[in-house]
Amino acid sequence: METINIFETEKKNHKKGIKKSFPVTGMTCAACASSVESILSHTEGVNKAEVNFASSSVLVDYDEATTEEQLQNALRQVGYDIIIDAADPSEVQQELQQKHYQDIKNRTIWSAILTLPIFVLGMFYMQWEPGKWISLVLAFPILFWFGRSFFINAFKQAKHGKANMDTLVALSTGIAFLFSVFNTFFPEFWLSRGIEPHVYYEAATVIITFISLGKLLEEKAKSNTSSAIKKLMGLQPKTLKIIENGEEREIPISSVQVGQTILVRPGEKIPVDGEVSKGSSYVDESMITGEPVPVQKSQGEKVFAGTVNQKGSFQFTAEKVGGETLLSQIIKMVQQAQGSKAPVQKLVDKIAGIFVPVVLGISFVTFIVWMSIGGDNGFSQALLTSVAVLIIACPCALGLATPTAIMVGIGKGAENNILIKDAESLELGHKVNAVILDKTGTITEGKPLVTNILWKDKLENQNDYKKILLSIEAQSEHPLAEAVVNHLKEENIVQAEIISFESITGKGVKAQSEKGSKYYVGNHKLMVEKNIQIDASLIQTAESLEEKAKTVIFFSNEHQVLAILAIADKIKETSKKAIATLQERGIEVYMLTGDNNKTASAVANQVGISNYQGEVMPSDKAAFVEKLQADGKIVAMVGDGINDSHALAQANVSIAMGKGSDIAMDVAKMTLITSDLQSIPKALELSKRTVLGIRQNLFWAFIYNIIGIPIAAGILYPVNGFLLDPMIAGAAMAFSSVSVVANSLRLKRVKL
Repeated sequence: METINIFETEKKNHKKGIKKSFPVTGMTCAACASSVESILSHTEGVNKAEVNFASSSVLVDYDEATTEEQLQNALRQVGYDIIIDAADPSEVQQELQQKHYQDIKNRTIWSAILTLPIFVLGMFYMQWEPGKWISLVLAFPILFWFGRSFFINAFKQAKHGKANMDTLVALSTGIAFLFSVFNTFFPEFWLSRGIEPHVYYEAATVIITFISLGKLLEEKAKSNTSSAIKKLMGLQPKTLKIIENGEEREIPISSVQVGQTILVRPGEKIPVDGEVSKGSSYVDESMITGEPVPVQKSQGEKVFAGTVNQKGSFQFTAEKVGGETLLSQIIKMVQQAQGSKAPVQKLVDKIAGIFVPVVLGISFVTFIVWMSIGGDNGFSQALLTSVAVLIIACPCALGLATPTAIMVGIGKGAENNILIKDAESLELGHKVNAVILDKTGTITEGKPLVTNILWKDKLENQNDYKKILLSIEAQSEHPLAEAVVNHLKEENIVQAEIISFESITGKGVKAQSEKGSKYYVGNHKLMVEKNIQIDASLIQTAESLEEKAKTVIFFSNEHQVLAILAIADKIKETSKKAIATLQERGIEVYMLTGDNNKTASAVANQVGISNYQGEVMPSDKAAFVEKLQADGKIVAMVGDGINDSHALAQANVSIAMGKGSDIAMDVAKMTLITSDLQSIPKALELSKRTVLGIRQNLFWAFIYNIIGIPIAAGILYPVNGFLLDPMIAGAAMAFSSVSVVANSLRLKRVKL
C-alpha cells in the first residue's frame, strides 16, 4: 500500500508559489465570476484561480515570478479589476462596496421615479399620441444614464467574445427601446401594412428598474453574509498605548512595531500578540480559545490580540503585529474558506458559463419561430417573446445559490468556535458515518500529570538520573514529556548536559550524556526492541498502573530500566456526552492512540467507545482511515498532534483541536477553537443544514429557469393565448435572486 508523507506534500505545495485572496471589482453576475476565473486561470504563471461571487473575491495560486500587477492588467483588459496596492485591501473593498451600494440605490430610486409615469402612460393611455413622446424623453435617461452600466459591461464582454447577464439585459431593453423609437417616429410604416405600431418604453424601463432593485437587495444581503468576518475584525482595537522613554503615548494599531512595550489597562482589548514583561492580570481568552474562565497572565506568558484584559494593568512586548497575529491568522483562514468553492459550485459555474450563450440561442430561435407562425402580429410577438426569454433567464440565482449558503455556514461555524478552512469539508461533513478520535488532547484534557515515579530497587545516584531525565524530556515534543519536566522542576532538579537527542517515532526518545552513556525514555515496546532488562517488580507495578488508565513510560540506560513513571490525563467532562450524541446519530466512533492497550481500554470504557486500538503508530492511523474508506465509509479524523497529521490528511473530513500543534491545524480542514468535543456533532449538523440550504437554492434556481424560459418563449400561447410581458419577467428574475439569498440567510437563525 502506498503511503503519503505529509511533510513531502507540504513541500510540494509550497513550491507552487503564492496563494493570496484579492478583492475583485466590476463583477455583476455569476457569468462574470466565471469570466474572471477563466481569464486569471489562463494568465501566465497562475496555477489556479477560484472566484467567490458572493464575497467579490478571488483566491489565486500563482508563481513567485508572477507579479500582482500582471494579474491586475489581465483583468483590466476585460473590464474587471483587483485591489492590490492598498494597505488594507479588505477595507478598500468595503468602502468600494458601500459606494457601489449607494450608487445602485440612487440609480434605482431615480429609475423608479421616472418609470412610474411611463408605466401609467403605457398601461392606461396607450392611444394618447403625446404619451409616446413623453415616454421616449423619460426612458432615455433611465436606459442610458441610470442603466448605462448594463450597456458598458455588455460592450466590454462582447469585445472579448464573451456574454454575461448584462448582455441579456442590454440586448432585451435596447431592442425594445429601438423598436419603440422606430414606431414613435415612423408609425405609418406599420399602419400602411395594417399593423398597430405598439411601443414598449414601459417594458424596457420597468426591466431596468426591477433589475436595479434586485441588485440593490442582493448587495444588501451579500453584506450580511460577511458579518462573521466583521465581528472577528472588531475584536482588535484601532489604537493602543505604548511606553516610550518612560512616557505613555497613544498610536494607531497600524503603527505598532515588534519589540515595542504596550500598556494594557483593565477592561481594554489586547491589540497585538506578545509576551508579558511587567505586571499581571486575568485575561478573557474565550474569543480565541473558547475557554470561559479568564486565564492568569504574569511575566513571561503570552497574550493574544483580540482577548480582553479583566482586572489589573500590565505591560507586554509586541512579538507579532499586523497580519502575523493569531487573530489575523483566524480571520485569514475564515476569509480563505469563504473564498473557497464547494465541488458542487464548480459544476454550477460551468453551467452558468455556458448558460448565457444558450439563452441567446433560445431567444433567437424563439424570434424566428414567432416570425414564421405569428401571422400579422408575428414581428411584435417575436420581439416580445425573445426579449422576455433574455430577461427571465438571467443566471443570478444560479450563481448565488451555493456561495451564499457556504458563506453563511462558515460564518455560523466561526460564531460557534468552529473554523472551517474550505467549502469541500463543509459539504462532505453531513455524509460522515465514521469518526476517529485521538485520545490525548482530544478525548482527554491533554494536560497530563505525573502521579508516580518508581525507581529500580537499590538504585544509587537517583538525583543524577533525574537531571538526565529532565534534560531528555525538556527536548521532547511529546505532550507527556511536559508533565515529566514540570514534575522534576517542582523538585528543583536542574538539567544535566546531553550531547545528542533522537526522537524514535511512536516509541520514545534516545539520548547520550556527556559521559557517553546512552539513555532511552519511551514505551514498553521500545524497551523490548532494545533488549533492555526490566525488573519483575517494576513490570508488575507498571501493569497495575495501566489498569488504572495511567500511562506508564520507562526510563532506562543501555542495559536496564532505571525507573517507571505513571502519568494520568483527565478525561474532558463533555467527551462522553459528545461521543454518545455521535453514536445516537448512527455514526461509528473509533479511538486510536499511541498509548498502551490497557490505558486505551480504560479510557474507551469510561467514554463509551467499543472500537478502540492502543499502541498505534502514526502511519497505522492513516492506514486505518484508508481501510474504513475502502469499506465505503466517509471518515472524519479528529486529532491534535503532529502524529495525527498523516491521518488528518488521509481523512475525508479532518478536524484539529485548537490547542494542538500548528501542523495539525494546517493540515486539518476544520479547527475547533474550543476544547469541547461537543463541537464535532455541531460541525456535522452545520454541514447538514448548509447542504440542505444549497440543495433548496439550486432546486429553486433550476426549476425557475426550466419553467420560466418556455413560458417566456410563448409555449402557453397555443393553449390559452398567454404571453409573458417582459417587465413581469424582469420582476420575476429579481425575485428569484433575492429569494435564494434570503433562504441562505435563514441558516443564521439555526441553533446548532
